[in-house]
Amino acid sequence: MSAPVDAAQLVQVVGDAIVVADPKNIITLWNAGAEKMFGFSVSEAVGQPLDIIIPERLRHRHNEGYEKTMATGQTKYGSDLLKVPATHKDGRAMSIAFTVALLRDAQGQVSGIVAVIRDETSRFQEDRQLRKRVAELEAKVGELTGARA
Repeated sequence: MSAPVDAAQLVQVVGDAIVVADPKNIITLWNAGAEKMFGFSVSEAVGQPLDIIIPERLRHRHNEGYEKTMATGQTKYGSDLLKVPATHKDGRAMSIAFTVALLRDAQGQVSGIVAVIRDETSRFQEDRQLRKRVAELEAKVGELTGARA
């Protein structure tokens, strides 16, 4: 028989960022993966709003959606992989992909939300460069075929 899994240890050793926020949008859990990904230490992140990693231009929309989710106890995202911009502590833009799940207390009331997050910045930049190169090549082909006509 195997030993039971220590959930607290699992949360800390997994490579992805795991972030939990309470119903008021305040970070209550910030694992080592989140520290590495976003640059904020546990003591800098816990107790702060999720705004610390959300680009300023998207905060209003995020906060409206967050409040609605907390009020209704439902998220339209379920197990969907969400891809959105984020901000690192040093101010640089990031692209992240994550899933979310609602956390509930013993009475079934929403007590928070957990996000499991992966940094997709380099992949996003590579995809954008490939799309740009394809567009350039298509334009060249168009010019060549147009010149022959």
